[in-house]
Formats: sequence, structure tokens, C-alpha cells
Amino acid sequence: MENKPRLIQGNRAVAEGAIAAGVNFFAGYPITPSTEIAEILAELLPKNGGKFIQMEDEIAGMAATIGASLTGKKAFTASSGPGISLKQENVGYAQITETPCVIVNVQRLGPSTGGPTLPSQGDIMQARWGSHGDGPIITLCPISVPECFSMTITAVNLSEKFRTPVYLMLDEVVGHMRERIVIPNKEDIEIVDRKRTDKKPGEYKPYAVEEGSKVPDFADFGQGYKWHVTGLIHDETGFPSNSTKEVKKLLDRLMTKFDDHLDEIIMYEELEIEDAETVIVAYGSVARSAISAVKRLREAGEKVGVFIPKTIWPFPEQRLREIAQGPCKRIISAEMNYGQLSLEIERIVVKYVDFDTALKSNGLIITPEELMDKVRGGNIL
Repeated sequence: MENKPRLIQGNRAVAEGAIAAGVNFFAGYPITPSTEIAEILAELLPKNGGKFIQMEDEIAGMAATIGASLTGKKAFTASSGPGISLKQENVGYAQITETPCVIVNVQRLGPSTGGPTLPSQGDIMQARWGSHGDGPIITLCPISVPECFSMTITAVNLSEKFRTPVYLMLDEVVGHMRERIVIPNKEDIEIVDRKRTDKKPGEYKPYAVEEGSKVPDFADFGQGYKWHVTGLIHDETGFPSNSTKEVKKLLDRLMTKFDDHLDEIIMYEELEIEDAETVIVAYGSVARSAISAVKRLREAGEKVGVFIPKTIWPFPEQRLREIAQGPCKRIISAEMNYGQLSLEIERIVVKYVDFDTALKSNGLIITPEELMDKVRGGNIL
């Protein structure tokens, strides 16, 4: 049966994408501009056999999300700015315990309470390095309402497959904008579930991996399996270890467990790249302005293209380096902050091309006209 087109908000698309992906647990705390996700899931989850709980704060929301995931639930939380900051200790806990979960961050202007209703992209480095130490993370960044739906499903699937927390990073514009979307039928949606162990409870080691894999099999709490979960460095049994051999073994595995699967994880979009002499790199709502600017500049005969990373971490480094070694002479990094991802982009391309930035962080979006002016030698501010 063909579904009818709908006009919905980005935050609603995230909530409905979570239901479509099989999410059956949400814990969180209201915060602008992500609150609609919690409100909608409070309605939808009980209707679909799931559980919704509003916790006393964001720290508890992240802790409950981890706890539910350990029992085998597909667990989900959403917040913004200050709330994401509060979640960080438990995000690190999810990393080292390899607990699948999805964390939605609808970004707003910061730091601190900042501008709750103003758009920003100031949490990009927080997603990668917000929790102390070295730990793997996947971060996805949609640019449209349909992508809010589809990339929520992707985020859940990746978290399940790789036993990892996954960030879904919107900005306020994408979270609150409304666009046409056709929700696919359930049978057309790919769903991934974490790999459960086939070993008996007495034989199961929660952090042992099979040959050729870096992701341990999972055993749900409450199903006869008892295993130790700790934020300390641990061995295959889950119990703490101070052995330097075990430290290296665990951290090496964590830090490389995505490496053989980058083609499955990394997503990006390109427009007019083949002969582009200037390439704008942009993500989130800024990518929409970049697409418009490129189309108008092309009509004026200027060789301009746009590269849109949909996966921010791991960053699509290889493809961007290939672009920098082509006809491209100049790369402009455009984002609503003071240059967070620009530092990563500069590191990748500066050896090959001229590098410039188009940055804005005053609570207003970067417009197509501003990007056109930047390409032609002007400044954003």
C-alpha cells in the first residue's frame, strides 16, 4: 500500500524513525529545541509496546538509556547543548561497556544556557571528544526532514551492529523545519539487531570476540546471563584489570572496531564536484544554503561544487582528500560556529589546495547569498 505524503517537523521525523527502527525505550528530560522528540515518543512508544520515562535530569536519562539497553532494549535519548554536556560521563560509560544506544542532539547556540531557540553547530567536537579519554563514536548529521527519518533508522542500526553509542546531530533549523515526507512501509525498512550469543550462560564471556570480528556478542540481562559491567578497564570477562596487556588489548580493539567497516558507516553527498575549482564543505542546515548557492553560481558560469558529510565521525577523510587532489583549487568550510570541523577539514586538504572558512555564530543561519559572496572574495561577517 502506498503511503500518503505528509508535512512534518524534523523532530517528529526523528521520533517516527525511532519507532520504525524498533526503538522500544526512551529516557530523557525536556530541553529546547529537542523537546518535541520526547513528547512524541511519550505518545508513540506505549502504543507500540515500548516504554517512555522522563527522568529527573539528563544524567539520569543517559544512565537509564544504558540500563535499558543492557536488558536488550533498543534504547534512545534526546537532548540539546547543556543536556548533552551533562550526559558526557555516561556517554563514556556506554563507550567502554560497548552498550548500544542513540543520543539525539538538536544543537542550539552556546556555551552554557546560551540561546535555547537559536541555531548553531557548536557541538561537533563535543560529540567526538566530550567524554574524557579515547573512545570510538559514530556521529550522523541529516540536512532534511526525510533524512531525519532515514538517518535515525541508520543510527539505531549502527549502534546495534557495532555495540556503540551513536550521535544523531541536528541543528535547530533542521529539527524545527517542516518538509514533505513519505514514510516507507515497514517491509521496506532494513532493521539490524545486535548479535546475541549462542553460548550457554556459564560459557559466555561478554567482551570476547570471534576471529575476524571486533564486536563482542551480546547477552541480555534478565535472560539467565550474569555478567559484570564496569567503567573500569576490563578483560574478556568484564571484570577490572590493571594488566597493561589487557589495557592495550581492550583500547586497541575499541579504537579500531569501525576501521574495517567504514564503507558501511560513512555517508556523504556531492553536487557539481567533477570540475569544481571551488568546493564548499557544509553540513546540516548550512548544507542547504550551500546547495542553493552552488546552483546559482553554476548558472552564472562559476565552477563551484559542494561536499556534504552526512557522517561527521568517522569523517569521510579519504573522499575529501581525493577531491582536494582533483581540479579543485580552493576549499571553503562553512559552519555555524567558530571553526570546529574546519580544523579537521584544514588538516586534510591544506597540503593540496587553498583553504578558507565561512563561519557564523550569532544565532542566524548562513544564507546562500553570504556563501555566494564568500566564493567571490567577500566575508560572511
